[in-house]
Amino acid sequence: QVQLVESGGGLVQAGGSLRLSCTASRRTFGYETMAWFRQAPGKERRFVAAIRWNSGTVYYADSVKGRFSISRDSAKNTVYLQMNSLKPEDTADYYCATGTRGLSDSQSDYSYWGQGTQVTVSS
Repeated sequence: QVQLVESGGGLVQAGGSLRLSCTASRRTFGYETMAWFRQAPGKERRFVAAIRWNSGTVYYADSVKGRFSISRDSAKNTVYLQMNSLKPEDTADYYCATGTRGLSDSQSDYSYWGQGTQVTVSS
């Protein structure tokens, strides 16, 4: 069992920045991919970004490329999502997840999920 805890959400004006953190209770063999998803009010949960623990290889949704950056600190079992140039349409609950597949944008490839952190971007 892996517990994931997100933090760093909040209210920010359009054009601003936030950094989200996701800390895993422990590293589990095989769970090499960490990802961020988001769910806006009344919408489906969507992929944002993913990273591999060992290689640091990353993968982004087109909607956030060039604005968001995912990174990891293996010593702290923590993954970060740096969000710059935020837009009102980035408003959502942000969830981190971990899975055994490669870099994937499919929710079904992730087994453990955090409780989420809310991000609100005002116009």
